[in-house]
Amino acid sequence: MDKQLMLFALESSREFGEQVSRHLGIGLSPHEEREFEDNEHKTRPLISVRGKDVFVIESLHADHQHSVADKLCRLLFFIGGLKDAAAAQVTAVVPYLGYARKDRKTQPRDPVTTRYVAALFEAVGTDCMVTLDVHNLAAFQNAFRCRTEHLDANMLFVKHFAPLLQDHEVVVVAPDSGAIKRAEHFRQSLSNAMGKPVGAAFAEKHRSQGIVSGEMIVGEVRDKCAIIVDDLISTGTTIARTAAGCHALGATRVVALASHGLFLGNAHAVLAEEHLESIAVTDTVPSFRLDDGPVKAKLSVLSSAALFAEAIRRMHNGGSITNLLES
Repeated sequence: MDKQLMLFALESSREFGEQVSRHLGIGLSPHEEREFEDNEHKTRPLISVRGKDVFVIESLHADHQHSVADKLCRLLFFIGGLKDAAAAQVTAVVPYLGYARKDRKTQPRDPVTTRYVAALFEAVGTDCMVTLDVHNLAAFQNAFRCRTEHLDANMLFVKHFAPLLQDHEVVVVAPDSGAIKRAEHFRQSLSNAMGKPVGAAFAEKHRSQGIVSGEMIVGEVRDKCAIIVDDLISTGTTIARTAAGCHALGATRVVALASHGLFLGNAHAVLAEEHLESIAVTDTVPSFRLDDGPVKAKLSVLSSAALFAEAIRRMHNGGSITNLLES
């Protein structure tokens, strides 16, 4: 392409952005984030973006300084500023996409927040949205009218677990019906990598007004290593319930993986139970909420920076994202 590639990372995602920039072999472009006395703020590039192919990194999770809503506003305002400064194309690179879980009406008068967030990105002129393992892929793709690119961490987890579990009989467990497709995708890839069959199971789960119920696990887990697969860990309740169920049915080992580790509320205690041997997540959300303790000791954090960097490179040069995710 003729357009020069430029990469920005807002301050709360700067560490992740620096990792991506090293893989790309380019530096982060400078920008300003200014706070006003009443907590309003502005963001602007400190270098010309006219005619450039611009990528902006910001992971939309809350942290000690900013809420999800505040980060979303900062990203939207910055994208709008880039478009007003005549950037040829602006891509939002959002490793963890907040507000993605409320993607349909489950009760009367429910909001469909995913669609509203998509409209906000479109309103400021976003040309493309890139994220990793969104909660509901179909809802994500249907909500946006601009181009979307959806990455997945499937092969990151396969490369992590395959050598560790080569000598074990393995079963992949979906902790609820919504995770079945994700778990099956991982199961097939893991089976191919290990060169042997990998079993499948899923757990019963019902949620009503924040109360989770359901005890049944369908599938054979006895005398096998059970890998629980989900898109995110919030309070840890779903993973812990599934792990306890697998253990009770005779699984020899229980491990879990999730693309995004939020670890909210009492997750540090909920996930500390000894029959959950290990947890693997990616670095889309820093594990700053976990103090040193049993959960942090069993946690493996896999870097997704190289995946995002290669996706950005291919998007800029017209390469294939599909081939990237299969490698």
